[in-house]
Amino acid sequence: MKIVRAAVLLQRQSTIWHRKVVHTAVAFYSNGRQPSAEAIKDVELIRNIGISAHIDSGKTTLTERILFYTGRLSEMHEVRGKDQVGAKMDFMELERQRGITIQSAATYTNWKGTNINIIDTPGHVDFTVEVERALRVLDGAILVLCAVGGVQSQTLTVNRQMKRYSVPCIAFINKLDRMGANHKRVLSQMRGKLMHNAAFVQIPIGLEAKNKGIIDLIQRKALYFEEPQGLKMVEDSIPADMLTEVEEKRQELIETISNVDDHLGELFLEEKVPSEEEIMAAIRRTCIKRTFTPVFVGTALKNKGVQPLLDGVMSYLPNPSEVENYALDNSSKKPTKFLLNPARSDEKPFVGLAYKLEAGRFGQLTYIRAYQGFLDRGSMIYNTRTGKRTRTSRLVRMHADEMEEVREVYAGDICAVFGIDCMGGDTFVKRGCEHLSMESMFIAEPVISMSIKPAKSADQENFAKGIRRFTREDPTFRVTFDDDSKETIASGMGELHLEVYGQRLEREYNAKSILGKPKVAFRETLVAPCEFDYQHKKQSGGHGEYGRVSGILEPLPPDENMQVLFEDACVGTNIPKHYMAGIEAGFRKACEKGNLTGHKVAGVRFQVLDGAHHSVDSSDWAFQLAAQGAMQDAFENGVWQIIEPIMNVEVNVPREYQRAIMSGLTKRQAIIIGTDSNEGYQTIYFEAPLNEMFGYSTDLRSCTQGKGEFSMEFSRYCPASADTQQQLIRQYQEEHGIGQTKKKKKRS
Repeated sequence: MKIVRAAVLLQRQSTIWHRKVVHTAVAFYSNGRQPSAEAIKDVELIRNIGISAHIDSGKTTLTERILFYTGRLSEMHEVRGKDQVGAKMDFMELERQRGITIQSAATYTNWKGTNINIIDTPGHVDFTVEVERALRVLDGAILVLCAVGGVQSQTLTVNRQMKRYSVPCIAFINKLDRMGANHKRVLSQMRGKLMHNAAFVQIPIGLEAKNKGIIDLIQRKALYFEEPQGLKMVEDSIPADMLTEVEEKRQELIETISNVDDHLGELFLEEKVPSEEEIMAAIRRTCIKRTFTPVFVGTALKNKGVQPLLDGVMSYLPNPSEVENYALDNSSKKPTKFLLNPARSDEKPFVGLAYKLEAGRFGQLTYIRAYQGFLDRGSMIYNTRTGKRTRTSRLVRMHADEMEEVREVYAGDICAVFGIDCMGGDTFVKRGCEHLSMESMFIAEPVISMSIKPAKSADQENFAKGIRRFTREDPTFRVTFDDDSKETIASGMGELHLEVYGQRLEREYNAKSILGKPKVAFRETLVAPCEFDYQHKKQSGGHGEYGRVSGILEPLPPDENMQVLFEDACVGTNIPKHYMAGIEAGFRKACEKGNLTGHKVAGVRFQVLDGAHHSVDSSDWAFQLAAQGAMQDAFENGVWQIIEPIMNVEVNVPREYQRAIMSGLTKRQAIIIGTDSNEGYQTIYFEAPLNEMFGYSTDLRSCTQGKGEFSMEFSRYCPASADTQQQLIRQYQEEHGIGQTKKKKKRS
């Protein structure tokens, strides 16, 4: 009854609603005037946001519209570059050709007096490190979801990354104009799959081709976006046939927030109607605490819903002073957390984190997020990892691939500097803070490898230059030389990841490369604890070599099976402590190559319990060899098995092909997790070994007449099947000429 009465009251108010036209001003940058290089001193007028989503959800299109409506761009372009221009943030030629974002791009703009730093991130799982390091330095994010696809595999990954760094977010359900759009289904998936306490703050007026605009539930008004290009935003009364739905969704919004906000909860229990200001304040409090996610709707491609989303960024996402950022104080033996001061002043020493490297026209470009103090041109800064000091000759702000000079940056700003020799994750400070360091970002291990070589021997020098640059910029792209096969091995997050770098070598360095067949990054691990007691002794005149180590090698739990741990549990002086570094080095060197298949060892803990040394003959080298000998004994006496990467896979196909897809998954050792149906399409969620997923794209296209699509992401490592293990061991023995007379290694 309350909702009905409220709807009747709203209908009466609607009769006296005046049609209000709001024009979006876009003339600030496009008139040829550049934004002021003066830094904004008020921290409340700063927002640092990222735009993240599953591939093809419309992130880059949304960013293009944001830059246009804020006046940063004078005209909009499409992602795939159909007009031979392409989206501003996809400035790499390869990105425009493929129609996907490959590397994150930074920009900044101004909306109603608030400076917004934006990082547009890739959606493909192969480039997930770009999302990882962007979220590490951002204060808030826009989670974009497709109104048709909903919560997809990479959405889950992005959600985990936001949770890892405690990044507050607002959600934007995009592509309401597409056939099969269902915003209510997406909200249900957010609550069920992402475990978000979410509710609509807007609902659409019509779906698919009938989408006309959106309704603001808080202010109870309809918003229409008229041509040209949605610049003319019209505020009007709510359509009569939607009054009841508006009140129902508004009440649902208030109830959802009341469950996690004390002030609004008290008003709800007292049956008082909260004001618009109280609702918005409660959304802001709960969004920053990550206990509530406001959900916006629209269609970026059709220029609807972008301006209210920008208002939501200002209203609900935090400014830098509302986020607690910590550094590690390493002045004592045990590092302690130190809260950084976000004030935009020069009272506190500068502390910044280098989160991304990029080779520019003028040398290495280092992206830095400032967390404390200020930095100006000519300042001397220190790298806390290397202890080196560097003078900042140039400070720039990035607008995609364009640079704009700035004189100074303060806490909360994102900038780039030239001429600094560093690695991603390094901390930079001014004099007096050399003992501080920022926590670095999480970097996933590569899951696939291929041999790579230049097509022509004359291109070897350019090939090497490109490899050095790419491995420095991307920590998930690693290149090593295999002594056994005499090949250069490139490792990455997927086939597309390595394929893109092969194409970049050709385009940017004129070094056409040849990629071999994909190889999965298998690992060898221990099944049961194995004791060791090894003595290394060598005497050849003069000083000899002596070292003895004893202890236990034990397997780690499944959730830690990618780690290699060393523990000094030795009591007494049988092994002097300064030899422990040599023992650890020998252990880790032995883990580089297992005895079953030659793959790396993972998921083990090497625990030293006792040993012996000689006052003359013992050395670091002797104990290093002793540790390697102990590992060799463990290889021969222990029970070992091979583990392989397992992928989370999502397949979306027309319903009539479901049976054929299911039968094909059985051959690939897949485990079905769940299914979902929507508008004649079936989505199948399953787990499968990466080794079984090669060639699946071709099989899927042929099986569904090109109508099916899939995406996958790394999940975890699990023991490989007995057949796979036997095949790998047999192949390794044949390649290395290991005869039958040689003692067989034990395996599970």
